[in-house]
Amino acid sequence: MSIISRGFGGRRREPSPDLPPGQYLAHDFPVLSAGPTPKIPLDRWHFSIITEIGEKHTWDWKQFTALPAEEITVDIHCVTKWSKLGTGWKGVSLDTLFEDVETAGDYAMAHSFGGYTTNVPLEDLLDGKAWIAYEYDGEPLHPEHGGPARLLIPHLYFWKSAKWVDGLRMMHEDEPGFWENAGYHMYGDPWQEQRYHGD
Repeated sequence: MSIISRGFGGRRREPSPDLPPGQYLAHDFPVLSAGPTPKIPLDRWHFSIITEIGEKHTWDWKQFTALPAEEITVDIHCVTKWSKLGTGWKGVSLDTLFEDVETAGDYAMAHSFGGYTTNVPLEDLLDGKAWIAYEYDGEPLHPEHGGPARLLIPHLYFWKSAKWVDGLRMMHEDEPGFWENAGYHMYGDPWQEQRYHGD
């Protein structure tokens, strides 16, 4: 006698050429965080890039939102296996923020209000690959989704798109961040299913 009812197969993966292996299509926007949601007043918000030799470039909210912004439509993929296709964002390209930054570092550690960190190779932040996003679906980014601003790196698993981001610290050598220290993959390519160390 079967212990599994006929027709029960768990959550089925939707057939789509846009979904990386092992992912299912989400129609909502799940909220997953490593800790409590910080509330960051805009008059206290800032974003900094600190080079490997300690040079600091900082923008407050007024300076940041005065920079040229882009409308971005991208697919996003969470390591917990949901994907959301065609999401709409507005934000400042990392290419714009790095225009006056001189660095010899090949890696960056993203830091967030609240203490979260994640590591990213510099080449994955430049050439139109990443943004600091402050709007989602035409509205200011809600705190539970990382507002007032979050890192957006859509070609990597979404834990790399640090919520509540407040800066990048440049590094010569790669170092693990919060989830990487807990066993997640150092890079996190959804198309290669790089979820955990060893994948």
